[in-house]
Amino acid sequence: MPASAFGAEPIAAASTGGALVQIEQLSKLYQEGELQRAVLREVDLTFQPGEFVVLLGHSGSGKSTLLNLISGIDQPSSGVIRVNGVAITALDERSRTLLRRDQIGFVFQFFNLIPTLTVLENVTLPQELAGISFAAAEKTALDLLNQVGLADRALTFPDKLSGGQQQRVAIARALAHDPQLVLADEPTGNLDEETGQKVLNILLNLTRNANKTLIMATHNPEIARNADRILRVQEGHLVPVM
Repeated sequence: MPASAFGAEPIAAASTGGALVQIEQLSKLYQEGELQRAVLREVDLTFQPGEFVVLLGHSGSGKSTLLNLISGIDQPSSGVIRVNGVAITALDERSRTLLRRDQIGFVFQFFNLIPTLTVLENVTLPQELAGISFAAAEKTALDLLNQVGLADRALTFPDKLSGGQQQRVAIARALAHDPQLVLADEPTGNLDEETGQKVLNILLNLTRNANKTLIMATHNPEIARNADRILRVQEGHLVPVM
């Protein structure tokens, strides 16, 4: 693979005994004045390849915190997280960025598209940062934009798109570098019900067809009906929902 824009090669995966994500004794504490608040308490959890897992919980319950920890955006107070065998909790910030660049796709509630880049440039950016040639990145991006129904808007800037269209671009961007793990934080939370369902269907189809692991945080129990497994984030613990 070509040298990356960060000047380093991808972090090699190791054997995980089948699980794509392994979490052991994970805790996250926040200091609030003189008090410590435990958002997550000694969580043990695994996520399997190709699995769609929904994290349910009210605002502030810790759903987004867990996704940020799995992606390496945030660091836990204690515990270990392994992604594809790599203990990301033992990596420095630069190495976590490289792992996220190579192995994780993230879909945010508020799209997080770069407004000064066209739709096509937004989708090719993750690939270019990974050292992929523009020609190859463009081919992949156009294919993904076609799959999300936006190939005809490739040269449009994000502010000319509806919210649903921007989220479809964000999904294409998250999948452009072909990550095995996709994290989605309230991806339909900023959309009306009909548009949100269309966006959800696109995300599910693209990840299931490619056998990717999708972990989605939401407060919407209707979304959970599509999941292989549902976990409720409750008082710092993840409780299976039957």
